[in-house]
Amino acid sequence: VHLAESGGGLVQAGNSLRLSCAASGSIFDVLNTMAWYRQAPGKERELVASMSSRGYRNYQDSVKGRFTISRDIVKHTMDLQMDSLKPEDTAVYYCYADQTIYTIEGSTNFDYWGQGTQVTVSS
Repeated sequence: VHLAESGGGLVQAGNSLRLSCAASGSIFDVLNTMAWYRQAPGKERELVASMSSRGYRNYQDSVKGRFTISRDIVKHTMDLQMDSLKPEDTAVYYCYADQTIYTIEGSTNFDYWGQGTQVTVSS
């Protein structure tokens, strides 16, 4: 499965950006969870927002009320609307997805990552 991100860029603080992620390849049913992670220079990768296949959303506290995650289950796409951006939101943002593949032997979970897209927020 290939994840392709788009929508990153340079914006001033207080402005908005919308990130998109499109999954393609060997998707057998639906992707379980799709999520956005980010990694700032010198810091560990952290979860920004996630959304389950049943529509449950989870946000990192620092982005609650500013970011909104959405996804199209059928099209295997996901968006992240980022409003009121702050300089501390500057990072490389990665799309993540996972799916469970069932065989007669059992099930295996696979994790997928995109290449990342840079978001830079200037003060």
